Order: sequence, then structure tokens, then C-alpha cells
Amino acid sequence: MLGLLLLQVLASCLCLGHSEVMDSFSTCSEFFYKGTTPNEALQPSNPARICQFYINKPRYATLYDRDRRIPVYSAYKYQCLPGKRPEMPWLLEPQLINRVYTKEMSTENFIEEKYTVTLDEIAKTQAINQDYKNLKDLDRGHLSPSCHQKDDIHRKATFTLTNIVPQNKTLNQGAWKDYESKTMREKIKGCETTYVITGAVPGEDYIKDRVNVPSYIWSAACCEVKGTQQRKAWGAIAENNKNKVEVLSLEALEQKLSNLYRGTVTLFNNAC
Repeated sequence: MLGLLLLQVLASCLCLGHSEVMDSFSTCSEFFYKGTTPNEALQPSNPARICQFYINKPRYATLYDRDRRIPVYSAYKYQCLPGKRPEMPWLLEPQLINRVYTKEMSTENFIEEKYTVTLDEIAKTQAINQDYKNLKDLDRGHLSPSCHQKDDIHRKATFTLTNIVPQNKTLNQGAWKDYESKTMREKIKGCETTYVITGAVPGEDYIKDRVNVPSYIWSAACCEVKGTQQRKAWGAIAENNKNKVEVLSLEALEQKLSNLYRGTVTLFNNAC
């Protein structure tokens, strides 16, 4: 009897040790300013909190909406250094299928072969590559963008479908790209560390009756100013059917999101 109890305890520990889909972001809180996550107003009915592991380390954090099959937001530190966009296969999250599966993002083929699961079984838990094929006016839009990462490993880690939303192609390749690559570069001047949360407001439409097409894309930043105790913050938001980005204060962004989510939204718990 004692031996059976020990085996049950060991099995429980092993399950917990192999999962980074958690009830909190405790193992990757470093990507949130002062470890503070956005409040519950953004939380979907069926969430997954993912510490995005790539090559044995978390590279950013994502709150994922299992029902709509899109991320609610991804949180990361802005560490943009020169480097090329990597050529990568799109990765998925084995741990969304079963908590005891590896926490490392992996390809569809790897997951199918390692765990003897079908693509249909994988598709029940998340978006798959087939969902994004042959889209006319939509791109795979990063929330944590590869261009904001410090090296090739971190850039590759952004190529998981749990970090992707269907984004208007013109916006993704136009005004939003300009915000990510030009406006952010100007905004972070003088910053020691910049914490970013980029998200998507769910919309009414779906691709292939499976993956939600967001109505808005938004981003918020909290900057610790070099050599001081001061902070500065800002936000950006864009309708997902227009090639226009509005850059605004953090407070104004939170107010807009509060209206869209019909509940008070705070992104840095009023700490920034």
C-alpha cells in the first residue's frame, strides 16, 4: 500500500514537472513588468497560460484562448538587435494536447510521431498549419514579433501558432510593421528595459470555422528609463481591417480596451 502511494506521488510530480501550461505565469514572470500580468478582464472562458519554451528556456509568455484558437496576448522584453528573419517551420504546443507532453514547441510531424496522435486530435486543442493555408487577405501576424528579439534562437521561438493571429495582410505588412520596426525603435530610446504586451481583441469572423479573426490588434509598453527610477509607457491599437495604427498613452489604450472588453482593463496593474 505504501509503495502504491509513493508511485502515485511520483507520477504526480512528473506530470507537473513536464508542463508549462500552468494556472499562473510563475515560471516565466520575468516577461511582465514587476511580474504583474494584465487583469482578469482579458481572460477568455477557456484559457491556457503558456511559458513559450524553445531550446530548454522560456523566451516569452502567452495567454492563449483555446476556444477561439488565438492568443489573447504575448508578453516579452523588447531586445531588438540586428539579425535576419529566420526560415522556420511553424511550430505547435504539445502541452496543449496533454499536460504531460513536452513543454518544447514542436512541429506537427514531431508531435504526430512522438505521441502517436492524429492531426485531427492536435487540431482540437489549437490552430494548425492547415488553418492558415490559402488565405487571401490575411497573414500570420506575430504578437511577439521576431524583429523585437535579441538573437536567432529568440527569433525562432516566435514562430509558433500560439503566438499568431489572422491579421489583415495590408496592416501586417504596412502600418503595423512600421510601428514594430520604426516607431518602437524611436520610443525605446533612453530605456534600460522595456516590457511589452501585445494582444488581439476577438472579432465576429472565423477562418474555416475554427480560428477567430481579431477585430483589433493592440500593444502596450512599459519602459524603465536608464539611470533613473522613472518609467514611461505608451500604447498602440489598430482595427484589423484598416491600414492605420493609433499611437496613444497607456491610459487611453486601457480605456479603449475596457470599452471593447466591456470591463475595466489594466495591463501593468497601474504599476507603470
